[in-house]
Amino acid sequence: MNLLSAQTRIRNDDIRAVMDRLRAEHSDDEIDTGDAGRWEFRMHYGSLNAAFDDGGVLVRVAAEDETCLSYMKMIFAGHIAAHLSTTECLRWQGDGTDAGTPIFFREISVLSSTRLSPHMQRVRFSGRDLGRLAHGGLHVRLLLPPAGRQAVWPTMGADGLIVWPSGEDALTVRVYTIRALDALSGWLDIDFVLHPGAETPAASFAQNARPGDVIGMIGPGGGGVPEARNLLLIGDDTALPAIARILEELAPSSSAEAYIEVDGPEDRIALARGKNIAVHWLYRHGREAGGAGLLPAALRERGHPADDLHVWAGCEFADFRDIRKIVRKEWGLPRDRHFVTAYWRRGAQGGDGGGDE
Repeated sequence: MNLLSAQTRIRNDDIRAVMDRLRAEHSDDEIDTGDAGRWEFRMHYGSLNAAFDDGGVLVRVAAEDETCLSYMKMIFAGHIAAHLSTTECLRWQGDGTDAGTPIFFREISVLSSTRLSPHMQRVRFSGRDLGRLAHGGLHVRLLLPPAGRQAVWPTMGADGLIVWPSGEDALTVRVYTIRALDALSGWLDIDFVLHPGAETPAASFAQNARPGDVIGMIGPGGGGVPEARNLLLIGDDTALPAIARILEELAPSSSAEAYIEVDGPEDRIALARGKNIAVHWLYRHGREAGGAGLLPAALRERGHPADDLHVWAGCEFADFRDIRKIVRKEWGLPRDRHFVTAYWRRGAQGGDGGGDE
């Protein structure tokens, strides 16, 4: 495979300490180069190679396409910005475009909006060049412009970071699962969880969406469908779209068991069925979302897993902490056999409790 690549040289008195911190953060992804003056790590989107000399460090990123290459630049530039407090020293040479519209940005418009259940709304969007969304992760970021204003979309800076509109043009950004995609016909579906009475801009958009409404989207990103023969899926309403898609794309040779928390039986939606799929619905019955503790309790009742089990979980932050403790400490699953993440956090500003963040 011919990889795209870009490089940058940084000279700064503090760069060695900053690079050591990056190395520590990605220690699980590091590969042995056999050279004390050079290290490399490989991750989901591509690779990063750092070579040191008396003048600083030469950093080279590589990836299979321009989208992933841009992500690798952003990962490194974000680290530099956080720990050097400036990216003036950062200029890329090589493949990829570091100015203008991001390669991973698309403008999409509403085709239809349908209520699937009391707490789930599906919006179908049309867009151009959607084929890249078919691989590289299940998630996208939706960019909602301010009501009543002409949308101003993000651009890319010379350092490889996104330049976001600010002030009155500031966008609402939320992460969601691509529930379904037909790149040939040019549409994708996004499912939004609705929590009445909460400040949920993205859910409000979904409830009021009309054909022709335009928003922005960047992606894809995040994890993909787990490749495992024996899969345990755990999630609340916000993870339901991802769980539904994972079950649909489950390999015939694999089996899956799912524990899903929703408010009540009326919130169940149709999922893929088969002899190799078992689904357990857990009901809050009016208790606050993220506060019932049903998912951790179900796991503890289930007991220790089989040797080949792979766990995938997405839920509210408190449940995330409990589930991670069960999986790592009580069950002792290694890192390569579980993916547990917090999709949202009760009371946190900016969270919809209806997306994937």
